[in-house]
Amino acid sequence: QWQLVESGGGLVQAGGSLRLSCAASGRTFTTYAMGWFRQGPGKEREFVASIAWNGIRKVYANDVKGRFTISRDNAKNMVYLQMSNLKPEDTAVYFCAGSDYSDFREVADFGSWGQGTQVTVSS
Repeated sequence: QWQLVESGGGLVQAGGSLRLSCAASGRTFTTYAMGWFRQGPGKEREFVASIAWNGIRKVYANDVKGRFTISRDNAKNMVYLQMSNLKPEDTAVYFCAGSDYSDFREVADFGSWGQGTQVTVSS
């Protein structure tokens, strides 16, 4: 079972940047894909990005493409989400997620979640 701890959230102005981090444990990190999801106020949790076990294949939601970059450090069991050109609509709690597979197939592959970190973007 994954244990996932996010950090790096905060308050930022529109157009600014933030880098989220996720420390993962509990499973063989180098075997599985990892992802980021978010849940905005009054909204359902939604997929943001995923990265394959080897860091090669990355998948992004349409509304973050070109602004967000997911990465991982397999030596440190860490996943990151670099967010740039942030918009007020990016305001949400961001969750790190662990997959049961080595690469992204579908959103339902992700069944383990961290506690989340709040990102607030002011206009």
